[in-house]
Amino acid sequence: MRREHLALLGALLFALGLQVSAGQINEHLAYTLQMMGINIIAAVGLNLIMGHTGQFSLGHAAFMAVGAYTAGFISNSFILEAGDHGHFSWNAHAAFFAATLAAGLIAALVGIFVGIPSLRLRGDYLAIVTLGFGQIVGVAFKNFHNSEAVRDKFSFIGSSGMHVPGIASLGWIWFWVALAVALVGCLVNSTWGRAFLAVRDDEIAAESMGVPATRTKVTAFAIGAGLAGVAGALSGHLTSNVTPESFDFMRSIDIVVIVILGGMGSTAGVIAAAVILTLLPQCLSYLDQFVFKIFPGAPEMLHGILGNRLLFYSVLLIALMLLRPQGLFGSWDASRLFQRGEKK
Repeated sequence: MRREHLALLGALLFALGLQVSAGQINEHLAYTLQMMGINIIAAVGLNLIMGHTGQFSLGHAAFMAVGAYTAGFISNSFILEAGDHGHFSWNAHAAFFAATLAAGLIAALVGIFVGIPSLRLRGDYLAIVTLGFGQIVGVAFKNFHNSEAVRDKFSFIGSSGMHVPGIASLGWIWFWVALAVALVGCLVNSTWGRAFLAVRDDEIAAESMGVPATRTKVTAFAIGAGLAGVAGALSGHLTSNVTPESFDFMRSIDIVVIVILGGMGSTAGVIAAAVILTLLPQCLSYLDQFVFKIFPGAPEMLHGILGNRLLFYSVLLIALMLLRPQGLFGSWDASRLFQRGEKK
């Protein structure tokens, strides 16, 4: 068995172990691990677009919203919650798997429709187009919730959000993490991955060598959007409520920061950055409590500073640009360890 297959098998067994031991894990810790997994899936998808293909997207959260609403409609149609304690049957889990897969496919299809006209643009122009797409999606879903006809037709949709079954367990989320990382790793080490890098480094030179630049960029954009759709589906089924505000512009910025911090083009770096930035708000909360416990007379302004994660994001990015502009891992990727003939 090849080493990459062993790595995937190990990751799936890890997800199974999390599922089995979920009852013994602290609820707060379990939620943190779940959010960590969702951030990893969304970030490795955006890294495929930004890091491996060199396209700058500011609308990644919009694809998460598309996936969340797609999965929400499917799960509300086929998943029935058994009992009062959130226990689900095997049929419900099968329907949830199908709903998550459909969410990824629909988000990828939307990514193709958005990518075909917009990926002919470059640099700031592409960023502006994806930013506009994200705003359009947000406004469309807000109007969707405000429509009385929609609320009358679908009982699970209210003015504040869409109710979905809370079936996204710890094991399910990390199962999809394993699949997402394996998919990106296989792509990067294939001829498609070489095409992505060629387009990123020099689009004109790549086209002169026979690499179809637009098709390559659209492919990467669609796969990244599909992974965002999976992340959105899992996020909605974790919180049991899907709202447009959950996938706003700042959610896209969070994912962009993860990719930049980890190192564009490095899957391992992006995973490490997703872990760090998921834990950062928790650490700031504990630091806030510690400071005011030790120094009760500390000025109240510290509450606002320690509770502002965006402030610390800014400090991290400035420090990174000054000390290590290539990101935490640079261009190094752990998937290289699984290439034949390469030493560890």
